[in-house]
Amino acid sequence: MAYPKSHNPFADDEEDDFRPKRREFEDAPGDSEMSEPERRQRYLQQEVMRTAQSAVDSSHRSIGLIYQSEKIGVETAEELVRQGEVLKRADKMMDNMDQDLKTSQKHINGIKSVWGGLVNYFKGKPETKPPPEEPKAYQANDRLQTAVSSSRGNEEKYEASHPNLRKLETGGFGASASIDDDSSGNKGYPQNRHLREAHQTLDNNLDEMCNGLSRLKNLGLGLQSEIEDQDNSIDSLMNKVDKMDLKIHNTNQQIKNLK
Repeated sequence: MAYPKSHNPFADDEEDDFRPKRREFEDAPGDSEMSEPERRQRYLQQEVMRTAQSAVDSSHRSIGLIYQSEKIGVETAEELVRQGEVLKRADKMMDNMDQDLKTSQKHINGIKSVWGGLVNYFKGKPETKPPPEEPKAYQANDRLQTAVSSSRGNEEKYEASHPNLRKLETGGFGASASIDDDSSGNKGYPQNRHLREAHQTLDNNLDEMCNGLSRLKNLGLGLQSEIEDQDNSIDSLMNKVDKMDLKIHNTNQQIKNLK
């Protein structure tokens, strides 16, 4: 005995699967005159356009995040350059201190020697030292400089993609347009004009994402290289500081013995 359709547990599901959702898509004029297959076809068309629009919006957000990451990377690189400048000046300062200690050691040796004292007496005016040279401006490694230069060219794009500055134009691919548009496709894109625009925009965004990720990779490698260079500079500076501390201690000890 066949059950009535109202008792078939699968009957309602079969009909609901393709039924347009009233809360997501409003009926266009003339929808009430459509047959059920036409309404299902229209619903599927709307779903295709909604999915395409969602993919395009997502790609725009991804590009914005890439631009934001580039901006942070450039700011980090600039901070590393300032830190490198401080390290270079500190290294130069240690060299000057070492030279001053060598001069002090010569004076101490002269004082300890009677003949040295006589020589200093008849020698006359002490030799004047030239003023210390100002260190040249610090330069980051070539890889980082190239990466920063490439990423700085996208600052305007970052501002364009920032939601608090200016929102990118992502809307309007005609979600209610007919899939059976007579426009001819090209390069494998759909024939529907609105859907074709969505696919082309998505392809362009994917290309830009690829380029942006490549720039981020170069920026990251440049930052890593700069950090390694500065780590070596810090190690060298610490060795000089340890040697300087030992020399100062020995000089102080010699001065105490002269008293």
